[in-house]
Amino acid sequence: MIAVLAFGGLFTASDSAAQSGDGEVQAETRPELVVGVREAPPFSLRDGDDWRGLSIRAWEDVAARNDWTYRYVPAGLDAVLAGTGTGRFDVGLGAFTVTAERERTLDFSHPFYTSGLGLAVRSAPESGWWTVLSRFLSLEFLTVAASLGGLLLIFGVLVWLFERRVNPEEFDARVGPGIGAGFWWAAVTMTTVGYGDKSPRSLGGRVVALIWMFAAIIVISGFTAAITTSLTVSRLGSSIESVDDLEGRRIATLAGSASAEWLADNGFRTVEFASLDEALQAVDAEQVPAVLYDAPLLIDRIGAMEESSLRVLPERVERLDYAFVLPEGSPLREPINRALLETTRSPGWQRALDRYLPQR
Repeated sequence: MIAVLAFGGLFTASDSAAQSGDGEVQAETRPELVVGVREAPPFSLRDGDDWRGLSIRAWEDVAARNDWTYRYVPAGLDAVLAGTGTGRFDVGLGAFTVTAERERTLDFSHPFYTSGLGLAVRSAPESGWWTVLSRFLSLEFLTVAASLGGLLLIFGVLVWLFERRVNPEEFDARVGPGIGAGFWWAAVTMTTVGYGDKSPRSLGGRVVALIWMFAAIIVISGFTAAITTSLTVSRLGSSIESVDDLEGRRIATLAGSASAEWLADNGFRTVEFASLDEALQAVDAEQVPAVLYDAPLLIDRIGAMEESSLRVLPERVERLDYAFVLPEGSPLREPINRALLETTRSPGWQRALDRYLPQR
């Protein structure tokens, strides 16, 4: 007796009477379907013993239209893909995108949703006087300012040591007033203001002054650069407005994802993480400038984070089509596709989109 594998079960030739004219197996001979589910909000998320999400909503509508029974089996991304490819699962659900690499070993239903790869970056800081003031109080700015003050003090003390006896009128012999006068002289010399109220007269004092004049040119240039850096370091994330701004920089993504495949194909440097939360935390901590991943998943996860400083750019780097994963040559494909066309054109589908993807 010839055995025919269909819908996750074995059917013999004697079962042919239970098939319709176009080869579809009728409900009375069809076993319970095994559906592998990967948790990926807002497409699929577990709520106790129940599942909900956009792909769950689409599948349950399709199953109802075809009068199918099924059971969910939770699994990870790779496990669902591998299990569906080997026939362990009749259908794979979650945020699965159609790619050429996956199409080599799997089949897909018609897409039930289309979006794209998105970039999550740190939000630009709010403008205003408090933002500017806070930068002047930052650790970076205070460190640079303290270093400059220390250098002014060193040269101020040196010139005072030489001038305190030969020029007490301008550099008081007393320690406090004398060092203060030296500090003042070093500051006006460095800034090239040169009021002329204090000038060294001794040979040692003039040698110190000559060295400081040339050194101050370098110091003031370095100080300006350091101050600029300290005042703008918090704005680096906001300078990213498209994927072109990331050329030559490392981009976070998830291992084995469509975004990792796209980055590799386009020559970008990547840092791969095991979970989306880890990748977003790395961006928030400024370890990497951005994370590239499915835009709907990024929007959903950032929206669930408390006091997040991240945002998703409006640009969609690459189109993504979300579909059900099926074993290659699965007889489920045609009835699923027909039911999906009806589902995605129904009024209830728009309400499902508004519920699960309100910020799309």
